[in-house]
Amino acid sequence: MCTTVVSIDPQSPVPVLLIGVRDEFLDRAWSGPGRHWPGRPALVGGLDLTAGGTWLAVDPGAPRVACVLNGRGSSAAQSTRLSRGELPLRLAADGEPGDLDAARYDPFHLLCATPESTRLWSWDGESFTERSLGPGLHLIVNSGLAGVDDDGGDHRIDQDEPGAKEMRARAAHFRPLLAGARRPEPRTGSAAAAWGQWLPLAGGGGLDSADPRALLVHREHLGRAWGSSSVSLVALSHRAARYDFCARPGDPGAWSTILPTEAPVD
Repeated sequence: MCTTVVSIDPQSPVPVLLIGVRDEFLDRAWSGPGRHWPGRPALVGGLDLTAGGTWLAVDPGAPRVACVLNGRGSSAAQSTRLSRGELPLRLAADGEPGDLDAARYDPFHLLCATPESTRLWSWDGESFTERSLGPGLHLIVNSGLAGVDDDGGDHRIDQDEPGAKEMRARAAHFRPLLAGARRPEPRTGSAAAAWGQWLPLAGGGGLDSADPRALLVHREHLGRAWGSSSVSLVALSHRAARYDFCARPGDPGAWSTILPTEAPVD
């Protein structure tokens, strides 16, 4: 179950902060963040070598970030099915879903953020919805927005949903920790210097992967190892983006700064 955390503060010099945890079969081949798509040379993201897409993409010039999570619901017909990894590329490049034929994709949640707006599109195999996220801290899991939604509505995770116990426990544990930590304003320097109190939380907060509250997980599924394969941290100011990446989740020494190399975020 992937998890995305987004913090929105329009008054901050860095209005958008995002934590993206990718959970996947660990033998699925991928390459680290780079400019992998000749048709979209501005975009930076990790490359899924199976389908050619990504789970998170950044356009540093916009600046804009988009990421996708698996959703719940009815799967697409195999004869017309497309990979969900194309969706972050579309949104990071264009900022809009455009003429998206949602029925050709398995269920998803698709987040797109700029310093001015953050939107979430969800598809469950039957209905395609869009909503704007207001100021505050939002957690998105496979069922959608988790727990208390900061703009006044509540999304409660259904007890019968796969992984419901873990999704509720994760949101209940990490929401107050992130809200109580000093909100970073990432600029130059190492990931630790830029992200402060958020970095150890993005690194799992010291929880074992078997803990039902765990942000970083590892288990066997269908006879294959499955778990958290990477963590991304993205910060958007009005002029630039910072992107830090960890290819060995839980290892504090495994962070690398993808964007920028020298220039400050603002």
